[in-house]
Amino acid sequence: ALASLADETPEGKSIVALVEQQGVRVEPLPGATFVPFSARTRMSGVDAGDRCIRKGASDTVMALVRAGGTEPPAKLKELVDAIAQAGGTPLVVADGARPLGVIYLKDTVKPGMSERFERLRAMGIRTVMITGDNPLTAATIAKEAGVDDFLAEATPEAKLAYIRKMQEGGRLVAMTGDGTNDAPALAQADVGVAMNTGTQAAKEAGNMVDLDSDPTKLIEVVEIGKQLLMTRGALTTFSIANDVAKYFSILPAIFTGLVAFQTTAGEPSSSAFWSLNVMRLGSPGSAILSAVIFNALVIIALVPLALRGVSYRPLPASALLSRNLLVYGAGGVVAPFVAIKLIDVVVRALHLA
Repeated sequence: ALASLADETPEGKSIVALVEQQGVRVEPLPGATFVPFSARTRMSGVDAGDRCIRKGASDTVMALVRAGGTEPPAKLKELVDAIAQAGGTPLVVADGARPLGVIYLKDTVKPGMSERFERLRAMGIRTVMITGDNPLTAATIAKEAGVDDFLAEATPEAKLAYIRKMQEGGRLVAMTGDGTNDAPALAQADVGVAMNTGTQAAKEAGNMVDLDSDPTKLIEVVEIGKQLLMTRGALTTFSIANDVAKYFSILPAIFTGLVAFQTTAGEPSSSAFWSLNVMRLGSPGSAILSAVIFNALVIIALVPLALRGVSYRPLPASALLSRNLLVYGAGGVVAPFVAIKLIDVVVRALHLA
């Protein structure tokens, strides 16, 4: 516990909290020198008198033990491997060149986490777990959580390099993190989401802070963003298709009413544009009035859609584009022809034009 006092990571804090829960008060020793945890050394510790206690990643602490002239016992390696294969994080504690034991930390995967990652996968989003754990632990947790890939024993430089590599391929990258060693990658990512329980450095580096400290909040971020883009795109697509179809429906009717294009004055059917008037609108006046009425009705009809937003379903971008083009593109083309014709019939029946 003393070796964890200078460890600001969630793992270090959890060790101190567990010891205090057992009724032991952990306080700094007078004259002791504390060694803070860093992503480079991957260990923390305390120097008190002739004792040099270190706690950290198994490979780094065992290397420290070997540097002191002692070969770690085979039982220690067996314990480390067993914990890693079970999905835990083995932290070795040593006093100088003498190994003291192994701390078994276990990251609890929240219920329903794999289903949430499956939703991201359905959106066409690839999930990668970047961790400082050893490859065995990382592989077990990645399989349990249901992520697509993982990067183990990652240093801040490795995290930053991985983000840049993904961006060089033209991908948009989102990153969640809570530690100081996550700060460079959070700043580099296109969207950086820092956990509220994380360090100040992580919060300042990210674009936003998740107050609930839930990494899968990215699902809601992506869904809201996609819904906003889809709604804007759907309304734009419908408006363009609607305008094109509207003019194709009323312009022929307007031109048939112009005497300059009629072989027999006063006879719209003798106009060179008569064959294009496929909707057989009554007159130029009724066609224009019908289009004005249709415009007013369409604006009223689209207001609720603009306020509510287009419903979003977790589908790849290509599938969403095809669906919206079919619904709002084709709908924007068909709606004016049908609606303007019906309005024209009513306008002529009421002798409004």
